[in-house]
Amino acid sequence: MPYIYLFIAITTEIIGTSLMKLTEGFTKLWPTLGTIISYAICFYFLSVSLK
Repeated sequence: MPYIYLFIAITTEIIGTSLMKLTEGFTKLWPTLGTIISYAICFYFLSVSLK
């Protein structure tokens, strides 16, 4: 089960990094929110997988 959580963390980190290019210096709202939410999910699942 920890490998599934790690896979989710890696996937959401890739999504967040991809969205960061679209934020154009964090001036666009929706890509910025997507980046923040993606990284929040990433850090949550990373902490769960490390337990």
